[in-house]
Amino acid sequence: MAEAHPFPRVDRTDRTDRTLGSRRLAALLPDPAETRPAYRHLAQAISTLILDGRIALHVRLPAERELATALNTSRTTITAVYDLLRESGYAYSRQGSGTWTDLPEGRRPRGITRLLGTQETAIDLARAAPGLPGQTLVDALAQVTPQLAEHAHTPGYHPYGLPELRAAVAERFTRRGLATVPEQILVTSGAQHALTLVMGLLCRPGDRVMVENPSYPNALDAMRRARVRTVSVPVTDTGWDVEIVESTLRQAVPQLAYLIPDFQNPTGCLMPDHERARVLRAAQRSGTWLVIDETLADLALDVPAPPPFATHTTPGGAGQVVTIGSMSKTHWAGLRIGWLRAPARLVTELAGQRVATDMGGSVLDQLLALALLARAGELLPPRLEQLREQRAALAAALAEQFPRWTWHLPPGGLSLWVDLGEPVASALAERAQDYGVRMEGGTYFATDPGIFEQRLRIPYTTPPDTLREAVRRMAAALAAGPSPSPATRRPHWVA
Repeated sequence: MAEAHPFPRVDRTDRTDRTLGSRRLAALLPDPAETRPAYRHLAQAISTLILDGRIALHVRLPAERELATALNTSRTTITAVYDLLRESGYAYSRQGSGTWTDLPEGRRPRGITRLLGTQETAIDLARAAPGLPGQTLVDALAQVTPQLAEHAHTPGYHPYGLPELRAAVAERFTRRGLATVPEQILVTSGAQHALTLVMGLLCRPGDRVMVENPSYPNALDAMRRARVRTVSVPVTDTGWDVEIVESTLRQAVPQLAYLIPDFQNPTGCLMPDHERARVLRAAQRSGTWLVIDETLADLALDVPAPPPFATHTTPGGAGQVVTIGSMSKTHWAGLRIGWLRAPARLVTELAGQRVATDMGGSVLDQLLALALLARAGELLPPRLEQLREQRAALAAALAEQFPRWTWHLPPGGLSLWVDLGEPVASALAERAQDYGVRMEGGTYFATDPGIFEQRLRIPYTTPPDTLREAVRRMAAALAAGPSPSPATRRPHWVA
């Protein structure tokens, strides 16, 4: 008789279809009585919502009669709306199954065509990762050198992570309000490594994974490589629609959900406490594992640093949350140190899986991480003040050069999610490389290709003068028009 898997899977049969509720769609649309011709304005509004990611791709639109009732208009008007959406490529019909959202062929990407680049004067706005002051690293190296000599007499393999570092990370969670013991911590080579390990253990090809839209590109790529099916929920400038999150968990019943509730990448939104509690309850009801990415949680610029998401767990639900974190955004990505917090039994399973490809992280890097975490109270405040100054410089430069662009100033994190007002982000990113600026258009952060073409993520992780120069070059690039030879370019790495 086969041994039962220690982490039972939920039966997830036949729940792939998602229908957009008529009342929810009506709340997003203009009043038909105030627009003429109404059907054209409504079709335009729906296509804009699709391009902005507020309506996901391949979801079923409400039945014509239901939407007509919700909008207090005629069914003939809604029929004309759906006809126009189909004609323009923003919808398609399945016989006997209704009308579904889509993108026109011209909005689908030609493929990612960005070059890593070797231009020494290039300003890199593709990677939202700050550097570490040289003297800080020198001091930390001097501190850990004697400790490294002591470890040199041991084999040096630590699949769970260096015991001292596991204890320090556990104590950090406890100090933030979530009681944690070292046995609940696995040290990883960054948060991305932690996510990959969790998906490798908890997911199989074809499983559904709920993810925000937009989201962190490398996490999305990891999901594609794991061959899971992503189910997206929108994150707008004002945050999450928790009713959509709840209904997605209820209808799709995903095996896993990946969320960035703390200064979300790329929008910068912070999920309120009451919404976190609702998401946790909904995930508990659906049996979904939550993977909470806290990589940016310490970068609180205008608000207090949020407590761990798992502090909102209800009785019996704490075992369904995996929290991942990293030193890449708060200290230095070159350390390649991250961690995950999970039930001790799951940590044991993950460590066993890790050994198949990675016997453990660098002892030196872990000792450096331990030394830097011990100095967090000294090192983090000046880092936050520097980010505030850089954020202000970037916002001022953008307002001067691009008065029609809009954004919400995030309360934390490392970047602005800028609305250009027109779908030119990819073309601008292509041309900007010729002017020595590397950046990525919003489509790179989308779960579905072709949307967020009017958006740019612009990090404020470089000095103010560099940011002002980058914006000046962007303005010159935009004035010059499209790049003449995009097909010769290859993708950036985005962080």
